[in-house]
Amino acid sequence: MALIPSQVLRVAILLSYFSILCHYKALDMPAHQTYGGSWKFLTFIDLVIQAVFFGLCVLIDVSSLLTKGADSREQERQLKKLIGLRDWMMAVLAFPVGAFVVFTFWTLYLYDRELVYPKLLDNFIPQWLNHGMHTTVLPFIIIEMRTTHHNYPRRSWGLAAVCLFGVGYILWTCWVHQVTGVWVYPVLERITPLARVAFFSAMTAVICIMYVLGEILNGYIWDHTHTGTRIPTHTHRYTHPYTHTQVHTHTGRHIPTHTHRYTHTQVDTSLHTHTGTHIRVHTHRYTHIVLEMFGSLLSSFFQVS
Repeated sequence: MALIPSQVLRVAILLSYFSILCHYKALDMPAHQTYGGSWKFLTFIDLVIQAVFFGLCVLIDVSSLLTKGADSREQERQLKKLIGLRDWMMAVLAFPVGAFVVFTFWTLYLYDRELVYPKLLDNFIPQWLNHGMHTTVLPFIIIEMRTTHHNYPRRSWGLAAVCLFGVGYILWTCWVHQVTGVWVYPVLERITPLARVAFFSAMTAVICIMYVLGEILNGYIWDHTHTGTRIPTHTHRYTHPYTHTQVHTHTGRHIPTHTHRYTHTQVDTSLHTHTGTHIRVHTHRYTHIVLEMFGSLLSSFFQVS
């Protein structure tokens, strides 16, 4: 049993995003006053995506509690639609965009922070808010993936949707530059037009990789941990001595001693079902053992008789 119910975690994460968004919008930054406002930054768009996604998760939790025990097919149908939308957002937007923001921001920050987050911004954005926008996004989405199973769409459709989002943001960035004459990120000011094309192509490839990684991680967590069907087999062999001792009967007849050694093979098969139940199956092979013992008894019987 989890220490904290997943429903409580989702509410806490949703409230944290509301707090981050409110503090971010309250910042008196010059960039927020220009064309596009906060919406020209992928970080802000990602925060909105995460808030909407976890808001949808909380809505599903509340709806599930309200419809629990109710025999209404219409309510079940609407709930399934919400769950389908939640899974689609998780696969196409929440995980790949969130992971992309965290990965690219800290990669460029460690290389040269002036390319993406100039020191001037430290006068406007406190450290805790910076980590709330660029760090905690990834662990929050992994917690959601770990606590709730999400059905991914076909990879081709998922990658197409992610590429569409990436190309759309690139076009939006170019449009902002066309209107204002200033690139959204300093790194784009320092490279040539040909290098920008290569940069945009590389970033599109990275966000597609993030989608695939999310799909693999989701499959690893749920297909192996909860619905695994792996069947490890362990074979144990040991020798058990069977001794037929010498017998002298009252008639004086002598029965020679026969010592038989046989091998007992035990196959231990472990099966993990989708319910998490661990089933252990033991298969014993006694056929050759019984035949040898039966032959020894017949031999003794005929000698005695």
